Amino acid sequence: MTVAKTVFIVDDSLTMLMSIKRTLEMGGYAVETARDGLEAFTRLKGGFKPDLIITDINMPNMNGIEFIKNARTLLRFTPILTLTTESQAVKRDEAKKLGATGWLVKPFAGAELLAVVKQVLPGA
Repeated sequence: MTVAKTVFIVDDSLTMLMSIKRTLEMGGYAVETARDGLEAFTRLKGGFKPDLIITDINMPNMNGIEFIKNARTLLRFTPILTLTTESQAVKRDEAKKLGATGWLVKPFAGAELLAVVKQVLPGA
């Protein structure tokens, strides 16, 4: 039996966290969550190594851009997807420069989320 891949979701919206978590768990993934970049980075510094990170951009304490920059100092090869709205092309480009693997545009369907996760997570 294969061990479920772990996806780490970072978002300050509880609704978004629960929605993404439910979709991924139904897709067979293990899911961990954090409410902002600072909490997420603290978990990573503590040794947590997810297979994939999905992060929002606009969050309190440490935004998604700062989180990606910091996360890349610890996890060089872990795929990181950003959650953005269409109007955030500049932030999306900045996130990509700092090491984001790709992005999901809000709102998105569950099937779309699972398809993107399968794309960036080898062997999932």
